[in-house]
Amino acid sequence: MYSQTDHFRQRLRQQGRYITLPVVSEAIRSGQLRWNSSDGWRFALVRDGVRFVVVLGDTDTPSPVLVTGWTEVADWEAAMASDRWSEADVHTIKLRADLSEHKQRQIPGRIRPRVVTRPFEVGGHTVRTDAGDGHVECVDCAARFRSKRELCALPCDSG
Repeated sequence: MYSQTDHFRQRLRQQGRYITLPVVSEAIRSGQLRWNSSDGWRFALVRDGVRFVVVLGDTDTPSPVLVTGWTEVADWEAAMASDRWSEADVHTIKLRADLSEHKQRQIPGRIRPRVVTRPFEVGGHTVRTDAGDGHVECVDCAARFRSKRELCALPCDSG
């Protein structure tokens, strides 16, 4: 058992993250130790075409702390063929990863092929997109975004 940061606990509850405690345990026990970076030790585990990445922080606490975790598509064809993932799941994982990987710039070309009908949260917005749209749209405030930077800079005014 490792302690968990608040950030990690939030990730467990977010729609479209697909990180669970059993997957985290499996990644640490039998996944590949990828590298140690400034944010901690990274463990990776690929299941049904999707890579789960878990970060353990090496802190001054008695044991390491679970810092964060995410998913990314490791093999598109295997993920789409898997019974574990729906088409919407695979598109969500890919879109979330693309937004994070290219957060400082607009990525309409990477958003356009995605079909994400089950909204997920990014930067305080609950977003979805349709095939052909070069943006994600917040289902709460109807704002449209082409980058993660924009999503995080503009608060949702649905309230």
